[in-house]
Amino acid sequence: MSGNLFDTIETGIGSAGAPFLIEPSGRTVSYGEMIATSGQYANALAQMGVARGDRVAVQARKCAECLWLYLACLRLGAVYLPLNTAYTAAEIAYFAGDAEPSLFVCDAETLDGLRQPLAAIGLRQIRAITAPDGESMQSVAADMPEEFETANLSGDDLAAILYTSGTTGRSKGAMITHENLRSNALALVDIWRFSAADVLLHALPIYHTHGLFVATNTVMLAGGAMLFLPKFDVDGVLSSLSKSTAMMGVPTFYIRLLAHPDFTRQRAEHMRLFISGSAPLSAEIHREFTARTGKAILERYGMTETNMITSNPYDGKRKPSAVGFPLPGVTARIADPETGKGLQQGEIGVIELKGPNVFKGYWRMPEKTAEVFRNDGHFITGDLGYIDDEGYFTISGRDKDLIISGGLNVYPAEIENALDALGAISESAVIGLPHPDFGEAVTAIVVSSGNGPIDEQAIRDDLAADLAKFKIPRRVIALESLPRNTMGKIQKNRLREEFAGLYQP
Repeated sequence: MSGNLFDTIETGIGSAGAPFLIEPSGRTVSYGEMIATSGQYANALAQMGVARGDRVAVQARKCAECLWLYLACLRLGAVYLPLNTAYTAAEIAYFAGDAEPSLFVCDAETLDGLRQPLAAIGLRQIRAITAPDGESMQSVAADMPEEFETANLSGDDLAAILYTSGTTGRSKGAMITHENLRSNALALVDIWRFSAADVLLHALPIYHTHGLFVATNTVMLAGGAMLFLPKFDVDGVLSSLSKSTAMMGVPTFYIRLLAHPDFTRQRAEHMRLFISGSAPLSAEIHREFTARTGKAILERYGMTETNMITSNPYDGKRKPSAVGFPLPGVTARIADPETGKGLQQGEIGVIELKGPNVFKGYWRMPEKTAEVFRNDGHFITGDLGYIDDEGYFTISGRDKDLIISGGLNVYPAEIENALDALGAISESAVIGLPHPDFGEAVTAIVVSSGNGPIDEQAIRDDLAADLAKFKIPRRVIALESLPRNTMGKIQKNRLREEFAGLYQP
């Protein structure tokens, strides 16, 4: 049997006429239409010279056409490379230069602005995802035949590359295989009880592993449907709850729902499952949600390199602040961060795991890949946690440099490098501080170079030219000096303690 994920999706379809995608306009796309349209897009890619193993980079707003392109890449054996829509042209040039895609696809509105920086690195095949000019992916695919013979692949073949930041500031491309995606989605179908009767309320972005792989792959392998919203909008979500059975979201979604007076127990009664991930969900929000709706949010834990690792149970206690148990097929342990030696129950250490969900390594970075694997093959997540007396995993911390803001990973080194390059700043420290809406807020603590006072807004404006919006510090705070230990290392823990209440009401 082929290891191609698309073959598994197609084999599991119960009826070609079953609904797959329901758009806000009410238009419904069936599974049969999904197969036909993805075949057209695969033929379009082939006509453009995209071959098996080639990368296809995509930076486009959330739309059905992006899904057809993702599925077409699976069928062709190409490697899908989704990019955050907030990335600037400078950031895009880095990703494209590193991945060397055969094709770059973007929104029509950003096409002209990306041509020059992409051409400068030798990438000349750039197309809009949709446009009336007849040259867009949608236009070319529309003229293609629907029949396409899905490539016979190994499960070890690459399906996607997802870029994740590193503590050095240089982004790393996590290589995700067909088997990584298939095994994880099948496990989630099983433990979360997804079926063809489900309608997932999909309000997540699809440039991220959560919205693209966890959500769409799980639904497709169950034969269910998705109510495909362009973005999270409280009113839109509220009106969609009665037409859905499940929802996947980040904590910010649930915080905003709870703040809306129309989010009542009656509104949520049709839903069988609310899932939260990508950032820690506070115990307070968990309890408030249960009190309001009578339903407990199911929190899970995963990361770009592994997809999902653990989950609270569908049946049984969903513990606030805990992330549950390892998924079927996944083994996880708590280990000493330095030695890798296993620790006892209740002891805090680094979370390490093995399983078919663990990525293949970092694109063209063998030395970085070697650093995150133990000799026995366990992947070192960098997240700190412990196993409680009931066997639940709990995240007690994580790589101290990582900030998760609104469900998106932000590494301070990249922002610090940009800050330190500004003439007004001599040194900087970027930290994450508790925020009631985003979980953590990116915050910059800086020291003036003596060339004048620190202008907070001017600094934020300067950073906006090269950094995505979610990376821009919400506050820039000037100090006379940064706290250091005896070795001269900046003590970010002291800064986090000093400014912990900055964003609290």
